[in-house]
Amino acid sequence: MKKLRPIIPYTLLAVAGFAISTHAAESTTPRAVVELYTSQGCNSCPPADRVLYEINQEHSELLLLSFHVDYWNYLGWTDPFSDAKFSERQRDYANRMRERYVYTPQVIINGDYVVRATDRQKIESTSATLPAILDHADIALNSPQPNQPTHGTVTLHATNQPTTGLGAHIWLIGFDHEHQRDVLSGENAGKRLVHANVVREMVALGAWDGTERKIPFTLSESYDGGIAVLIQNGRGGPITGAEMIRFKE
Repeated sequence: MKKLRPIIPYTLLAVAGFAISTHAAESTTPRAVVELYTSQGCNSCPPADRVLYEINQEHSELLLLSFHVDYWNYLGWTDPFSDAKFSERQRDYANRMRERYVYTPQVIINGDYVVRATDRQKIESTSATLPAILDHADIALNSPQPNQPTHGTVTLHATNQPTTGLGAHIWLIGFDHEHQRDVLSGENAGKRLVHANVVREMVALGAWDGTERKIPFTLSESYDGGIAVLIQNGRGGPITGAEMIRFKE
């Protein structure tokens, strides 16, 4: 399902998650970051949602994130997880990759490789063969109370690697582990859709010059899937570093 749209530049970078009362886990570096751009209003998206859900069940080494865009909401169903920020993030990628439009479903791996969103084998093989994401950060959580917003500190490690001319941007992301929803109208009317690692909040933590930094953060709500930090080169650029904490397996 495709739609011609103007490409609107938007600087992006990501980092995800939240936990409930049992999240004492340490942060880990994922092997790769897989972003699915999807919508409950897109009749081509449910197979891709299912593929991401299945991969998430078997590959804990990957950070898989569902970004729900808002540009299909006019078709008769408003996706409750959609956000204009996520649509802008996808347009940033389209702008850098010189694509004329954005579409769903779309999978982008490490901010640099587009893979057919329903091709599970290709998503898995590409994630396994690309250079590994770098360990540039740690996430430490303060002791949160159940159902309270997650807060803590992101520590960025000093690196001897030169920074790119595009600059590095830090993003914090909070995501829910899973959602199953009945769609009542629109192109997917009558279907129950399943989504894994649904991004609910995306916060810009600023630019990074490669020196050590400590950044306190507080998400606006509690999310039961996890949190992640993404280090991204420039506007819609490649993801070079990432860190995540999962609250559910």
